[in-house]
Amino acid sequence: MQDVVALAAELLAIPSSTGSEQAAVDFVSRWLLARGWNVHLQEVTRGRTNVWASRAGGGVTLSTHLDTVPPYFPPRLEGDRLYGRGSADAKGIAAAMMVAADALVHDGEERVDLLFVVGEEKGSDGARAANRLSPTSRFLVNGEPTESRLASGAKGSLRVTVRTTGREAHSAYQHLGRSAIEPMLALLPTLATLELPSDPVLGETTYNIGTIRGGTEANIVPGSCEAEVMFRLVGEVQDVKRRLSAWAGNVGLLEWGSTIPAQRFHVLPGFEVAAMSYTSDIPLLDRWGTPLLYGPGSIHVAHTPQEHVDVTELRGAVDAYCRMVRSLLAT
Repeated sequence: MQDVVALAAELLAIPSSTGSEQAAVDFVSRWLLARGWNVHLQEVTRGRTNVWASRAGGGVTLSTHLDTVPPYFPPRLEGDRLYGRGSADAKGIAAAMMVAADALVHDGEERVDLLFVVGEEKGSDGARAANRLSPTSRFLVNGEPTESRLASGAKGSLRVTVRTTGREAHSAYQHLGRSAIEPMLALLPTLATLELPSDPVLGETTYNIGTIRGGTEANIVPGSCEAEVMFRLVGEVQDVKRRLSAWAGNVGLLEWGSTIPAQRFHVLPGFEVAAMSYTSDIPLLDRWGTPLLYGPGSIHVAHTPQEHVDVTELRGAVDAYCRMVRSLLAT
């Protein structure tokens, strides 16, 4: 069996930010084909494909994503940590799944599939496409950095664009115009006063004001402004939308973006369990079986220049995935 750390480093050496994943897809496909897997490539968009590898079918699918957020930085091993873009989210996980699945096959267990998708970091177009395939698995183990804990559930997400409008004028005669930025600056802080839903397992609904754009020049009264806000859902999205519509009133125009619902997951004895605050592809892969969520690494370093995974934890994940598959197949 190939060492999982070496395989992860090979994957990390391939830049694969969302939209440019194909080199990583090709590497994974060749690795699997060389080991006798049946590999199906599903085109998602031109030049971008998902990887579905199977043997006997009818069992457990191990799945994660091959795309990463930018900017790319290459792998390096420092002490007991493997650094690199995607080390935690989620190429280290992909490597652990590949080694675990191949070990299971080597031991005679062929009821395991692998599904690696593109696009998870920006809209999940890969997962949406993969759900149009015809899987036979009864369970789906999705990989995200959970600090080697099985997730009892995960928050959903809602993207919202808030827009305010004004009337442009020369800034020397600002009374002839109407600023679009000033009402936005007054509106956004009041998000903190909203009573948003909570859940005893998943916790509070949270939000992040991610971007603000407005105006064209300092000497022009701004005629438009927009902000992008990401909500982390713990309940029904329509409840949050109703409260936001009342909040925006006649000041802001709301445009609803992509939504992923909050979820509860299957868990197994013998594993530490915790709820996760982030979103995964699981809600978009409901044809792949009863879902579980597990992976080495921490979400707290994902998407940062310090992204890394502990080498011991990464190696332990191979054994954990093998134990999960065997336990699930025994049910």
